Amino acid sequence: MWTRKELKRKSKIRFKANYWKSVLVALILFIVLGGSGTGAAGTFTDFIGNNTEDTEDIEDIEDMEDVKDAANIVDVIHDSVDEEDIPIVIAAVILVIVVVVAIALIIIIPLQVFVFNPLEIGCKRFFAKNLKEDAQMREICYAFDNGYKNGVKTMFFRDLYTFLWMLLFIIPGIIKSYEYQMIPYILAENPEISRNEAFQLSKDMMYGNKWKSFVLDLSFLGWEILNICTFGILGIFYVNAYEDQTEAALYETIKNQQERGE
Repeated sequence: MWTRKELKRKSKIRFKANYWKSVLVALILFIVLGGSGTGAAGTFTDFIGNNTEDTEDIEDIEDMEDVKDAANIVDVIHDSVDEEDIPIVIAAVILVIVVVVAIALIIIIPLQVFVFNPLEIGCKRFFAKNLKEDAQMREICYAFDNGYKNGVKTMFFRDLYTFLWMLLFIIPGIIKSYEYQMIPYILAENPEISRNEAFQLSKDMMYGNKWKSFVLDLSFLGWEILNICTFGILGIFYVNAYEDQTEAALYETIKNQQERGE
């Protein structure tokens, strides 16, 4: 059975051996995944970060002059709008929001499906290969030249299923995200594998390992807190690559155990 200590020791050695390339690929993966952690530590960090920002906003408006200015603006808006026009104004605001969201979705969803997901596969391949040798930057483009359509389709359904599970309750969504965790690595090694096989293989690999993987993510919580204290600098130059390399080591270890029948 694998241990967190052994995975992290091996990962630290390997990403340091190919440091600058690992840092750059981890930064690309960070951007591709939407600028948030992939595990429990990242979720907790986002929560802390969001609450920190809220605290700063509260501190900003404690100045009475700011409060008076805000009140004056509200009065001006109120005086300039007739009560009969309020439904029209509300409808116009809602329409603007809907249009903005629609435009964002039209741009973001295709970008996620056709560019970011293949990049994620390539970045995962980089860190998987980096466990055995100094991986090259060209690995991040691997999915564009190998089984691109299949990778796009499989990763799309991974995102869709995770989203649908999240709609039920957050916890089942988190559980499913761990169940699907190995899909990018599987596609990085077997680009033509069918969607059903990729999902089943990931499910088999994570059977009995979801909780341990969750705890592994939590073990980076201290690093994530330090990352916040350095305004993300520590994450760029150390933590992100360390976490990504550790996840790749987890995939490699579970795969080897299954091959040995353990």
